[in-house]
Amino acid sequence: MKVILSLTLFLSSISFTYAQNQVEYNLQQMLSDGRIITVPAYGTRPLTDSMQEAITTKGIVWLKGIDFKEGTIDLDLRGKDAFLNSFLGIAFYGTDTSNCDIIYFRPFNFHHADSARWKWSLAYMHIPDNNYAKLRKEHPGVYENSIINAPKADQWFHATIVIENRHARVFVNHAGIPSLDVTLLNNRSDGLFGLYSDGLTNDFAHLRILVKNP
Repeated sequence: MKVILSLTLFLSSISFTYAQNQVEYNLQQMLSDGRIITVPAYGTRPLTDSMQEAITTKGIVWLKGIDFKEGTIDLDLRGKDAFLNSFLGIAFYGTDTSNCDIIYFRPFNFHHADSARWKWSLAYMHIPDNNYAKLRKEHPGVYENSIINAPKADQWFHATIVIENRHARVFVNHAGIPSLDVTLLNNRSDGLFGLYSDGLTNDFAHLRILVKNP
């Protein structure tokens, strides 16, 4: 009986420690508190539609107070069905907006009439040394991929991004198989963390980060 009780307490302590490492970020509150680094040209503002705690923005906006090295990132995103005008995802391991890793979606390709473009729905790049054009030319099909059961281009979807051991895996809408699995090209293992949005403004909500246990 003592053994069973001890084992139960041990497992409970593991679960508690694991849960303590997950942090939820209310993006609207962060914006109100000045914890999102933005400029007027980015059009960053709270959203008032059905998705709670959501903001819309463009550019790369860094989030203050996040020290991300490895772990799992969960967030909800919504782009636009606007050809070559809606790109959105996360930026990490950054020193500034010109030097960082980026994992991002191209919603206009999710269900494009030309099915050849589906394989360009989700991508990884490291700027400035390995932008999408260079990677597509030198490593076709490696750093870009289609999305399993892709959502509509203009609807909210969920992304789970697991970054560990110099790899990144991206799961969309809780799929059991990653839509993208790549080796990172940046030698850094920490740096600035933020949201990436290019073209038109795009929408983000419900950011949660579960850091890897030491």
